[in-house]
Order: sequence, then C-alpha cells, then structure tokens
Amino acid sequence: MINTIDLPIVLSEGANAPAYAHEGDAGMDLYCDSEPVRMSPGTRVAIATGVRLAIPEGYYGDIRSKSGLALNHGITCLTGTIDASYRGEIRVVLINLSGTTHTFCRGDKIAQLVITPYARANVVPVHSLDDTDRGTDGFGSTGK
Repeated sequence: MINTIDLPIVLSEGANAPAYAHEGDAGMDLYCDSEPVRMSPGTRVAIATGVRLAIPEGYYGDIRSKSGLALNHGITCLTGTIDASYRGEIRVVLINLSGTTHTFCRGDKIAQLVITPYARANVVPVHSLDDTDRGTDGFGSTGK
C-alpha cells in the first residue's frame, strides 16, 4: 500500500500543479513557470515553477532530474531539498551539460518532486566506530 499525505499548495496564476504522470510514480513532474529560459552549454539556471507548498512535518521535498531531459538533452537537475518549514516558491536549478543550447518554455517539464519521510539524527560523539567488511574503502571500492 502506498502511503499518501495531504500536500497544501498555492499556485501562481497560470502555473501547472505538480502531477504524477503514471499510477504508482514516486515523483511528481514540476513545470517551468517562466518566459522562455535559454540555457547555453555549461550554464546553470534557477527556473521558477509557480508552486509554493506546505510540506508536513516529518517529510521533505526532494528535487530530482527528469531522465529524458538528462539522456536526450544533457540537462540535469542540481540537487534540491525543500524543508517542511519553507513556504517560498520552488525553483529548480538546472545545468546544461550538453554542447547545444536548450530553451524551456512555460509548461515544459523540468524536474520531479518526491515527497519523502525522514528521521532526524542525534549526533553522538564516540571514540571509534564498529568494524564492517567494507571498512574505510570509498570511491571505486566495489570495482569498475
């Protein structure tokens, strides 16, 4: 069973509400709510969505890339976390990793929003950590 919550939303005039494309999707599509935004190769831009949310306590919004934009156009999302206490407009930071210019228009899908439960950690200083099979092996530790 999928856990559901109420997600209060305020939209700018003409903005698209976040929407799930398919039954069972984890991410809701977020849409551009700006005049055309032209992204040259190697540039970053924060694109307005026209969306403000009241995410419930115990959850956060996780902004994720659209896989089709990444594969087909080299446009990816730089990570974004929306805390439950934030009430401003959601803006999505995109980067153009391709060699060509890409333009986003109002209503274009730009990212996904996943509403995720979380736990807060109590940071507990200790003198050492327990041993594991992996130990301190980091980047590349599982092979090529």
